[in-house]
Amino acid sequence: MIENLLVANRGEIARRIFRTCRDVGIGTVAVYSDADAGSPHVAEADAAVRLPGDAPADTYLRAEALVRAARAAGADAVHPGYGFLAENADFARAVLDAGLVWVGPSPEAIETMGSKVASKRLLSGAGVPVLAELDPAAVTEDDLPVLVKASAGGGGRGMRVVRDRAALAEAVEGARAEAQSAFGDPTVFCERYLETGRHIEVQILADTHGTVWAVGERECSIQRRHQKVVEEAPSPYVGETMRARLFEAARAAAKAVGYVGAGTVEFLAAGDEFFFLEMNTRLQVEHPVTECTTGLDLVELQLRIADGGRLPAEPPRTEGHAIEVRLYAEDPAADWQPQSGTLHAFDVPGVAAEFAVPARGPALRLDSGVTAGSVVGVHYDAMLAKVIAWGPDRTAVARSLAGALAAARIHGVTTNRDLLVAVLRHPGFLAGETDTAFLDRHRAAVLAPLAGTEAVRLSVLAAALATAERNRESARVLGGLPSGWRNIPSAPQRKSYVHNGQKYDVRYRLTRDGLRADGYDGVALVEARPDRVVLEVDGVRRAFHVDAYPGLVAVDSALGAVSLARVPRFPDPEAEQGAGSLRAPMPGTVVRVAVSEGERVQAGKPLLWLEAMKMEHRIDAPVSGVVTRLPVVAGTQVDLGAVLAIVSADGDQPDDTDQDDPDAPDSGDEE
Repeated sequence: MIENLLVANRGEIARRIFRTCRDVGIGTVAVYSDADAGSPHVAEADAAVRLPGDAPADTYLRAEALVRAARAAGADAVHPGYGFLAENADFARAVLDAGLVWVGPSPEAIETMGSKVASKRLLSGAGVPVLAELDPAAVTEDDLPVLVKASAGGGGRGMRVVRDRAALAEAVEGARAEAQSAFGDPTVFCERYLETGRHIEVQILADTHGTVWAVGERECSIQRRHQKVVEEAPSPYVGETMRARLFEAARAAAKAVGYVGAGTVEFLAAGDEFFFLEMNTRLQVEHPVTECTTGLDLVELQLRIADGGRLPAEPPRTEGHAIEVRLYAEDPAADWQPQSGTLHAFDVPGVAAEFAVPARGPALRLDSGVTAGSVVGVHYDAMLAKVIAWGPDRTAVARSLAGALAAARIHGVTTNRDLLVAVLRHPGFLAGETDTAFLDRHRAAVLAPLAGTEAVRLSVLAAALATAERNRESARVLGGLPSGWRNIPSAPQRKSYVHNGQKYDVRYRLTRDGLRADGYDGVALVEARPDRVVLEVDGVRRAFHVDAYPGLVAVDSALGAVSLARVPRFPDPEAEQGAGSLRAPMPGTVVRVAVSEGERVQAGKPLLWLEAMKMEHRIDAPVSGVVTRLPVVAGTQVDLGAVLAIVSADGDQPDDTDQDDPDAPDSGDEE
């Protein structure tokens, strides 16, 4: 019997596994990097072992260090979670060779299914439908569009869509480089790309006694960069006939490889056809929707199977509907750029359970790797949490989940929250039209912020009034006087803020007749406190909750959340950026450089690629001209705001200030 379990992972999935261990009476061991020393998963374990360093390659990807940690803490079993070494056959062997229980399939099954090329060939022979593998060198115009894919790994890494054969060679080169960096294997292949396919996956469980379950299907078609952001069970696309065929194919795949444990068989469906994509030999990120619709605890079943236990002959029936969204620290409007910083506030209203199936439905579940005060770093995936809604009706579930997200207090980092709400409320989503092209097709609608122009203007006014109240409350002299009080008429009070790159100026007076704010006709002040302002707008009262942090004012209301930066009265001249300077949008590592100093480039040409938070970001030339400065090479670590390159437009000269101090970060208002 497993008595003490080490989870070779971090964040949300480690916390999820610990929750089940507490329920069944198993001791827990966490591992942590230096960057994760203050992470919630460390505090929640019975014991924790430090992995010196920050980067995954120095910590969570070191199999020998993880095995040593298990031995040191007295663990008798290892659960890999997902990501990192969860699908690494050598790690599974190392755990078993150390005399520990491996909570997962055999190393041989991991190895076979870890190669998309080998797995497709095996399953084709087992009668599972697959898309034909194409040799990149043999792709013709008739084959287009094609998808270039890394044979190893997943999560959208090493994938490129190619619609023009002239772009194939560059796509293959880029996919190989990314696959080598991410998985240590540069092998890539091509297959036909289905523009509007549906990403359908089947959860399987298999024990050592020959029982194989197909535990319902999930739809994960809404993706960005080939990575899932919305998942649901069951799929609105799958009818009973297709469901039976999918389950049969998934069970055949499991039997073909002698699978044991929890896993997922993924398919791409189009029309009434479906094709095998890959098999994930681990627990999936989206497993909560299956748990909510079946009542199962998939982690508990993993542990039971690892202990040699038997599954019942048949799985439970699915009931109701569940939708999960992945809340990421990223900016969808800036090509999904990951964000980092301190998460000052994190509160989702109405949560009935964390890391578990709610006792009663309809209800909300939260699986989170962060809490208020957590620091979102640059070394790991940008996912903050998964928010799951469960109930009897798909439309009602979507509405309740959208409402909870819209009302959540999330301060300190930019997230994809508004996009998720827009997706859940979109008529196409509610109609079940959720193919893999959904975000591209509805880009303008889903990227629009929840807070419109008028909401931002009112939030700015609320921020100004709350800030004045806060200043008055802390004033050492005459703090009891009304804000802005003078015994003679005087100039209005002024405050300036920036929201999404746009500056907003507020000019107002508080008179005996009430609030007088320039440009705010019809707006009256009802109440002003340091953390709450109530405005009456054309006869309608609206409350704004205001929280202030260093360099940030967060305003929440029913009109949408608005993040504001105070404009300092005396701007820092060092924050000015020279023309043509390309600065790092986040800390990261330069993984490839495509140009050299002195080279002439066209606007939009890729100059280099920056890797941060498990994603690659292409840095393009902003103008046509000459690369007059290139202070980085492949492997260079850069901080936020560091100059990556300077492109001088024809007739321009490089900026001397940036050359003197190329790594000076942008300054911010630290009030």
